[in-house]
Amino acid sequence: MDAAFAFIGFGEAGAAFAGGAAARGYDRKTDDRATRDAKLVDFDRAGVRACADSAEAVAGIGAVLSLVTADQALAAAQTAARRIARGTLWFDMNSVAPDTKRAAAEAIEAGGGRYVDVAVMAPVHPKRLAVPLLIGGPHAEEAAAFLATIGFTDVTQVSGPVGQASSIKMIRSVMVKGIEALTAECFLAADAAGVGEAVRTSLDASWPGTDWESKADYNLDRMMVHGLRRAAEMEEVVKTLDSLGSGSAMTRGTIERQRAIGGLGLTPQGDLAAKLTAIRGATL
Repeated sequence: MDAAFAFIGFGEAGAAFAGGAAARGYDRKTDDRATRDAKLVDFDRAGVRACADSAEAVAGIGAVLSLVTADQALAAAQTAARRIARGTLWFDMNSVAPDTKRAAAEAIEAGGGRYVDVAVMAPVHPKRLAVPLLIGGPHAEEAAAFLATIGFTDVTQVSGPVGQASSIKMIRSVMVKGIEALTAECFLAADAAGVGEAVRTSLDASWPGTDWESKADYNLDRMMVHGLRRAAEMEEVVKTLDSLGSGSAMTRGTIERQRAIGGLGLTPQGDLAAKLTAIRGATL
């Protein structure tokens, strides 16, 4: 059976979205001897046929899910646009600024494709195909219908031009990723000062119903695993904020903190105390 759609980029999100429909895909990590075998295992485990390059992945296909790192989103669209079939739906599901999405849309549309602005509004695990998506642009209605056929169950159309869905995602990330960075800064300092329990108790009292130990544990876990990717996303958030003229001072700090923790290369293990010890040990 021929593929119903293709992936460009096949990381955590791609594996989460490979829901059983026939698909093929390409990931740049298959070009690197050091990462090729592991990535091919990822494709095989998900039941997705690995392609040698982007051109093979998109050839004659009716829909493409672009799930690359933020810094590669535009390049992926520009490369695929040279080989994309006329009328192909290009789902740009990457966390990038509205201006980046508009540039990608220009490339895809010039190549005869149909560009769809998609914002993934929650972690892909554990929801997978039930993760909430916002989609926008002139082809949103047809795009929503297609996503339903491959198993997505929570798709909301956003009115307006390409970039509206992305704006919601980018501006929301100021808070979501910013809170992660603030949590890390707060709890690392509390741990260093030997006042972690007192700080957590005070925070729990100030925000009734919030378990700050669990929240901090989760946030540090996410930063250790995804900090570099989050930093790249937040670079796009800075572009968004600066284009709006609203200021980006806090978000620039978020980039620094996310990149610092993600760049340590640590695997999350144990509870909050263990994570704090590992991070402090790696940075001393």
